[in-house]
Amino acid sequence: MAAAAAPGAVGTLQASRARLVAACCAPLVPGWRLHRSLAGPRVRPAMWARGWAPAAEGAALRRGYSSEVKSEDELRVRYLEEENRGIVVLGINRAYAKNSFSKNLVKMFSKAVDALKSDKKVRTVIVRSEVPGIFCAGADLKERVKMNPSEVGPFVSKIRAVINEMANLPVPTIAAIDGLALGGGLELALACDIRVAGGTQRLPRAIGMSLAKELIFSARVLDGQEAKAVGLVSHVLEQNQEGDAAYRKALDLAREFLPQGPVAMRVAKLAINQGMEVDLVTGLAIEEACYAQTIPTKDRLEGLLAFKEKRSPRYKGE
Repeated sequence: MAAAAAPGAVGTLQASRARLVAACCAPLVPGWRLHRSLAGPRVRPAMWARGWAPAAEGAALRRGYSSEVKSEDELRVRYLEEENRGIVVLGINRAYAKNSFSKNLVKMFSKAVDALKSDKKVRTVIVRSEVPGIFCAGADLKERVKMNPSEVGPFVSKIRAVINEMANLPVPTIAAIDGLALGGGLELALACDIRVAGGTQRLPRAIGMSLAKELIFSARVLDGQEAKAVGLVSHVLEQNQEGDAAYRKALDLAREFLPQGPVAMRVAKLAINQGMEVDLVTGLAIEEACYAQTIPTKDRLEGLLAFKEKRSPRYKGE
């Protein structure tokens, strides 16, 4: 299966027989800040989306492929229940436009991320497509061609801002890529930080400058095995009949995250993300500062007590 990069797209990722899943994560407990001497560049706050009622536990997401999808259904926000409580699924649902970023979808993503970052009950976020064969095709070029030149720059900036906000969520995030990821869609996947593929800034950080330039300049399409071979993805899976193998793997990963202490996970990811941007000495200082934030928490005491009593900890994120 072949695909061409849309105009303006910087890098493409194709999941053909094998589909991709990447686990990822982002910084900090709401309200926590590193000392300014340790903190890296900050991203502007974004903004939440209308959700939908959770399906019965274990049931697959109901996918909508109609060209009549309502604007409020272009991003479906699903809070899982029972043993999956704490996992939130963001489902992109613009089949008629290959899940491309429209003004409305960007607005909904922005609102959704803004709500998630302040919700202490959220432990892990999964980003997936509800449309077969496509993850996200980047910007909606049919909509863009109708824009005045003065509108294009601010619109692209809004896409970039919402992707940055996704990267900066304080809980683990997972991109389940069951189809093509083009341009900004690839950037969205890469923002889900452990391993996916990229654009002009995130891709070189994932695979190195030389290979990143080769992929960007050529707009080469990679299948799942090739993407894993160059370090763009964490897992490559044979697709199932339902077309959601990556989502199922992402859900398995999210379940592994749930028992872990939410405070510790947030500061650990902050230490990793910020530490990778600085020298080792500063990175160790960031690590120490992050650990210091866990000392006064109830979760730390609960972890020690659970270890002493030889039982599973009951963390509350406090």
